[in-house]
Amino acid sequence: MQWRCPRCRRRLAHVEKKMRLKTISLIAVLACTTLAVSGCARVRTHQGYLVDNLLVDSIQPGIDNRDSVEGTLGRPTFVSQFGNQDWYYVARDMKQLAFANPKPKDQTVVRVRFDATGNVTGIDKRGLEQVAKISPKDGKTPTLGRDRSLFDEIFGNIGAVGAGGAGGGPGGPGPNGS
Repeated sequence: MQWRCPRCRRRLAHVEKKMRLKTISLIAVLACTTLAVSGCARVRTHQGYLVDNLLVDSIQPGIDNRDSVEGTLGRPTFVSQFGNQDWYYVARDMKQLAFANPKPKDQTVVRVRFDATGNVTGIDKRGLEQVAKISPKDGKTPTLGRDRSLFDEIFGNIGAVGAGGAGGGPGGPGPNGS
């Protein structure tokens, strides 16, 4: 005995086909949704120095020098531009959601100060409160001077050169004033 559809009195093959099509389309929609949502995951990154508070606390002013600090903490992230008196170790944790701009979540700056002989004079730790928030303007950068159009830039120099030409031939003075 074969099963028949009560509506159309045909065999159930077309009903099974519709069920398979619905199942496949449901799986495809779920797979696409999963892929789309996974692209919205948070991204957390760490940049710079890995701060170890025990090592930072072990450095003592008046006892340690440049060589011992480099041996303990490693090479600095950067050195002050004027006189090499300060070493900076910078660590920053960033967070980002999908395609948004990354934002600082945490930041630690360790500054080690030295005297002229290379001995440690002080250690400072600073956090995220030192980060400057800059919001650049969209559009054009304002500049001083005249606003010149494209044609002024291209053709504005015509007639500004002396009659003798650029080389300063017989009609005008040369490059050395003669």
